[in-house]
Amino acid sequence: MSRKRDDKTLPSAYGKALGLLSRREHSERELKRKLDRTGYTGDETAQALARLQEQEFQSDDRFADLLVRSRVSQGQGPRRILAELRTHGIADTEAREALEREGTDWLVLARQIYRRRFPAAVADGDRRESARRAAFLLRRGFDAATVRTITHADDVDDSAEEFD
Repeated sequence: MSRKRDDKTLPSAYGKALGLLSRREHSERELKRKLDRTGYTGDETAQALARLQEQEFQSDDRFADLLVRSRVSQGQGPRRILAELRTHGIADTEAREALEREGTDWLVLARQIYRRRFPAAVADGDRRESARRAAFLLRRGFDAATVRTITHADDVDDSAEEFD
């Protein structure tokens, strides 16, 4: 069913959402926000999302898996990925399950990222450079224990884990 809005014929909420999903995966929250912004009523949006989920065209689990895989390939750590999943409306338990399904060895990934970014070793006693390198890994979303292991920086504070 099409409807008019500002002299434009709009597809049904289901059709609009299906079109969005044909381009890339979306979380339920993303689709709801986009449909609401386009002007569909709450009932139209809810019915469209329910139908899409029933038909397995929209799945937050699938969305989370794809996002995790993408972010791991970009060298992001688990804390940053979890934070991004939260912004897409993925619950913490589902987000953590997606990270586990990916099966990434975070220490290995952090080492690869670190070596790519910093091929030369830190001079002994250069605490400032060591702290700068540790901050780089923390911003990428790796936890303090992993960062300490890689950088040997004793001054990495657990409270610096900004993504929780």
